[in-house]
Amino acid sequence: MPGILLKEESYRIIGICMEVHNNLGAGFLEIVYKDALEYEFSNAGIPFEREKMYAVHYKGIVLPHRFHADFVVFDRIILEAKCRSGISDEFTAQAINYLKVSGNRLALIVNFGELKLNYKRVVL
Repeated sequence: MPGILLKEESYRIIGICMEVHNNLGAGFLEIVYKDALEYEFSNAGIPFEREKMYAVHYKGIVLPHRFHADFVVFDRIILEAKCRSGISDEFTAQAINYLKVSGNRLALIVNFGELKLNYKRVVL
């Protein structure tokens, strides 16, 4: 049985998300959590890009609109921060699209909008 994809890296990311949620709790706008995540990633020495832009290719052309992933962490994991009442199928579909256009295989959807941190792994 194969192991968990990018296990150590994803555990570190989720640990940082838990730290942010433990300190801020639920109820802030997404941008506040993203700012806190950026601070924590920097302090931990974890490589990341915020608001990474991806082009969408369609029938041999590049479409004019781009996708912007909240974070790409360790150059291989898409991290989408949400602040809602749950993780919807729409968020999962969005993560799958980010994986398709980025060529990455793992996305983490992290929801700060609940009393307990909620997250979902999406593997392509």
